[in-house]
Amino acid sequence: MSAKNDSGAAMEKLKRKIYEKELRALQVELCRLQDWMKVSGERVVIVLEGRDAAGKGGVIKALTERVSPRVFRVVALPAPSDRDKSQIYIQRYVERLPAGGEIVIFDRSWYNRAGVEYVMGFCTPEQHQRFLDICPAFEKFVIEGGLRLIKIWLEVGQDEQDRRFRARIEDPVRRWKLSPMDIQSYSRWYDYSRARDLMFEYTDTEHSPWHIVRSDDKKRARLNVISHVLAQIPYNKVDHPHVKLPPRSEKRAYDDIASIADRRYVTEKF
Repeated sequence: MSAKNDSGAAMEKLKRKIYEKELRALQVELCRLQDWMKVSGERVVIVLEGRDAAGKGGVIKALTERVSPRVFRVVALPAPSDRDKSQIYIQRYVERLPAGGEIVIFDRSWYNRAGVEYVMGFCTPEQHQRFLDICPAFEKFVIEGGLRLIKIWLEVGQDEQDRRFRARIEDPVRRWKLSPMDIQSYSRWYDYSRARDLMFEYTDTEHSPWHIVRSDDKKRARLNVISHVLAQIPYNKVDHPHVKLPPRSEKRAYDDIASIADRRYVTEKF
């Protein structure tokens, strides 16, 4: 299936060669952003939301595979424990917000309450409405406290989601991605659409806007997300001193290969 552009016209899938070239250039910029984060002490949160099989995992991998996990920290919380449920709803997310020099990527976030919890009945209608009412004020509070918040929604079409779900069923290395919750979400497409629309109505604000990325073409989506993230942060290139490797000392040289020759080695099957 072809992806579509903003006007709804069909687009050809991005060629792998072009994708890899563009991804490499963007990942170089992410490394420059990382250097600037360390120097500036900025704090950034990236909220990634979207339907099941929208491609969040691939986007996160593209964002993080060439940078340090000490700077780019991914938060993917499990289902809340009994203790978590006894806390203020947003508490367990707040304690994972970034310190200076960190970028935290939420793979699912406090917006669980506006999506899966609401649709699947894991929260009451009153809890859902209270979240929608309070969330803009919470986000304004953390932004005014110096945190930079970037919210991205990955939008995948019905046909493409169907294709991806079926691929997970048939492929043994993808089957683990398909949970019972995914199956239920598949059957409740329009319930999730209404929940999404309501979430945008309340939380797409001037101080904390949502940006939608079409994700039928995974490669285009990854590039567009990274490009958008880079555009939201006013980073500069940090100059580094030229590194020159020193000569290896021969003062205590010995045959360090022979010294481990009789140790256990992994069988070389490849």
